[in-house]
Amino acid sequence: MTQKFPGKKVLIVDDDPDILVAVSAALKDTDVTLQTAADGNAAVSKAEEFAPDLVILDIMLPGKSGFLVLEKLRQGKPRGQGPRVIMITGNAGKRHRQYAEALGVDGYLNKPFRMDQLVEEAERLLAK
Repeated sequence: MTQKFPGKKVLIVDDDPDILVAVSAALKDTDVTLQTAADGNAAVSKAEEFAPDLVILDIMLPGKSGFLVLEKLRQGKPRGQGPRVIMITGNAGKRHRQYAEALGVDGYLNKPFRMDQLVEEAERLLAK
């Protein structure tokens, strides 16, 4: 059963328009306000304007990598403060995951992932 999170904001960042559409559709029933961005620079701008509670962030992005976006989101904030972040990537290597964890990521999924798995992780983080 999908939990409802009215008033919560989610920013989805991926350069693949199909992923933006699929993730947006999967989160529709959670009653969150959604925004999307297709590159790292737009992600930083939208995060500053939109102040999301959760960011679903691809690692490989044009303009600015997901790692640089994550660093910007975490800059000057104590660990655990600021938006929760789920990183998604097609890279199965352990080094990317370890680096993301060192930067303070809250969740990490390898593509392809089951959409219900992403929704469960998003709901878990939004409930905190």
